[in-house]
Amino acid sequence: MNTIRNMFDHLDWANRAILGALQNAKAGGKALRLFAHTLHAEQVWLTRLRGKDSAGMPIWSDQDLVFCVELLQQNAEGYAEFLADATASDPKRIVAYSNSKGSPFETSVGDILTHVALHGQYHRGQINLCLRESGIEPVGVDYILFVR
Repeated sequence: MNTIRNMFDHLDWANRAILGALQNAKAGGKALRLFAHTLHAEQVWLTRLRGKDSAGMPIWSDQDLVFCVELLQQNAEGYAEFLADATASDPKRIVAYSNSKGSPFETSVGDILTHVALHGQYHRGQINLCLRESGIEPVGVDYILFVR
């Protein structure tokens, strides 16, 4: 679990770095849509990890940076609380949930948490590409930069 906790500390740090870059650039469009998606997906998975129904929760939506600031903070607090609960965050615990299409699945907490961390890093890379294509310097969000 130490590795997973470190991954979520990095996730929060990287999300805040991307948020700062988007705010400084007054970016919108695809970059903002990808960032909102990343945050929505984190929220959906946290809802599932808590054993609640995620049906009807958005995964993609057009949002502004104010919304992203709020959702980023909610997610950071929610995952910190979840990871602090040893029973709930047991990586071997199986979570039953339905995906966005309504198909039922069962997945371990460890696999879900790993997915959330990797999914966000994938989209932060896409956001950095959007920034670069707009003539804006991408922000470093590599894990090694975080641990240095």
